[in-house]
Amino acid sequence: MAWIDIITAVALLQYIYFGALVGSARGKYGVSAPAITGHEMFERYYRVQMNTLELLIVFLPSLWLAARYWSPVGMAALGAVYVVGRFVYLKAYVKDPASRSLGYGMSMMPALALLLAGLSGAALAAIKSA
Repeated sequence: MAWIDIITAVALLQYIYFGALVGSARGKYGVSAPAITGHEMFERYYRVQMNTLELLIVFLPSLWLAARYWSPVGMAALGAVYVVGRFVYLKAYVKDPASRSLGYGMSMMPALALLLAGLSGAALAAIKSA
C-alpha cells in the first residue's frame, strides 16, 4: 500500500501547488481576495484548481477503495495517470480552455476506472461472504 500512500500524497501536493499558482496569479493579474473574477488568466488558474478539487473528491476515495480489492501497484499506476493528466489539464487550460480535453480525459478516466474497480471489488467480496 506504500504506492497508494505515495500517489495520495503526490495528488494532494499537486492540489497545493495549483493553489499556489492561483495565489501567484492573484498578484500578477491584480485580483484581490475574495474576488474570483477579474482577469481571464487568473480565472483560468482558479478554474484549474477548482476543477481539480471537484475531481479529487472522487479520485482519492476511489483510489483507496480499488487498492483494497485489487493490486495496489496497478491501482497506483492508474493514480499516476490521473496526476499526469491533471498537469496536462493545467497546461492546456491555461493556454486555451478549449484544448483541455486530453488532460480532462487523462484524469477523469482513471478516476472513473478506480471507482468502478472499487465498486466491483466490494460487490465481489460481498457475494463471496454471503
